[in-house]
Amino acid sequence: MKRVFEYRKALLFTLIIFAVAIILPADLFSFGFFAHRKINRMAVFTLPPEMLPFYRKHIEYLTERSIDPDRRAHVVPGEAQRHYIDIDHYDDDPFGIVPRKWEDAIEKYTEDTLQKYGVIPWHIEVMMRRLTYAFRNSDVDGILYNSAHLGHYIADACTPLHTTLHYNGRTPEQKGIHALWESRLPELFADNYNYFVGKAEYVSSPLDRAWEIIKISHNKVNTIYDIYDYLYNAMSRDMIFAHEMRGQSFVSTYSRKFSKKFHDEMNGMVERQLQLAVKSVGDFWYTAWVNAGQPELLELLDEKISEEHRKKLEKQKKKWKSVEMSLDREKTE
Repeated sequence: MKRVFEYRKALLFTLIIFAVAIILPADLFSFGFFAHRKINRMAVFTLPPEMLPFYRKHIEYLTERSIDPDRRAHVVPGEAQRHYIDIDHYDDDPFGIVPRKWEDAIEKYTEDTLQKYGVIPWHIEVMMRRLTYAFRNSDVDGILYNSAHLGHYIADACTPLHTTLHYNGRTPEQKGIHALWESRLPELFADNYNYFVGKAEYVSSPLDRAWEIIKISHNKVNTIYDIYDYLYNAMSRDMIFAHEMRGQSFVSTYSRKFSKKFHDEMNGMVERQLQLAVKSVGDFWYTAWVNAGQPELLELLDEKISEEHRKKLEKQKKKWKSVEMSLDREKTE
């Protein structure tokens, strides 16, 4: 009888783990829609007076379009790897051996290898060039579209679990930690964070800055897993997991009590990373504008998003809704 009870207990635990990792909506396996929207929105207020009125006018666009890259990752081949870099694939201490420049990295590792393990720092550089070009041409559609999307990739670089092979757990017990850190915690606690991060500043080398952000983020990976393991072993399973209503159905998720303990034990880490994201997004927007020659954005205040651009966005939306097969990155064990 005892053996049957233990078997049922183990089976229930396995089902809970599976539910947390699988049943949660797919959008929770990114920084989280909530956090991406918050980051782009707050980054607007880091901008100087020459930029602020234009960006503030379009703040709803910048907020909502911040999540487009995650939607696109489920549809467009080659998109998913732009959101991460498994930097620990290359070495236990990779930052001294992985070339920062794309051409040098290709020569050392081949493009196939880089694409397999993520290209986020280099794609941030690509997006910076696109945004700078849009500024230079006073292209309202291009400025807004590329600003929103650049903000997404920078935010992803600020999330530690986008920098490791083991992005959703090193062990079966840790599976689901990606959604916990990047979505569950911001949804529960981010409204109380301080987003006054100062004024946007010029970035002399956006590529080097992208690598610095990734290093900052990656250095937190071990801490995240160590704290998770400590709490996981100290708390009973019924205290760790819970069922909550999302939309019209119940889903399994990490309990509020466990989430708060995890959040508190990290001593402000999530808040600091969101602050880093807000500041960095503002810095990169400002830098692209300066590099474009500081075009007069006040002259663009009366211009609206073009009808052609609106049709493009609507077409993308329909494509995202109709997709049946996810092209997102493979889930590693």
